Amino acid sequence: MTETFHEFVVHRSPALSRTAYLLTGDHQLAEDLLQSALARTYRHWSRIRDGDPEAYVRRTMYHQQVSWWRRRRPVERLEPRPTDRTADDHSDASALRLSVAAALRQLTPRQRAVVVLRFYEDLTEAQVAEALGCSVGTVKRHGHDAIRRLRDIAPELLDRTVERSPR
Repeated sequence: MTETFHEFVVHRSPALSRTAYLLTGDHQLAEDLLQSALARTYRHWSRIRDGDPEAYVRRTMYHQQVSWWRRRRPVERLEPRPTDRTADDHSDASALRLSVAAALRQLTPRQRAVVVLRFYEDLTEAQVAEALGCSVGTVKRHGHDAIRRLRDIAPELLDRTVERSPR
């Protein structure tokens, strides 16, 4: 049992860590969230290892994040938006990642979870609904609200995707 769990952790931790970061917006909280979810997963490994353990970890991370969020409301941190760059260099990609992370932090935890699972993890609406324990309609509603909010708070992200789309 321990060997298969160890193998799972070694192979899937990088992707799960990125998901945890997108859910929390903080590296240390993401590490704590992933460790907590993996500890819970280990306790139930014999039951879930033959199913979809990654979905179980994602669902556990989401529920744990909501639980943490309810216990302590995060302090909002205002961060300056990155300046526009004239030259296309590596800092442009970093600025984009920072803009996306800052925009995601301004969403509600459920909206953030829907956006991360739907668009970053590329899950279907049904898979997101199953992971979050809600209906497909709820996923659609939170996704719609999140996209509308992202358009309001970070219009530069929309401009960047339009610029790069093939014509």
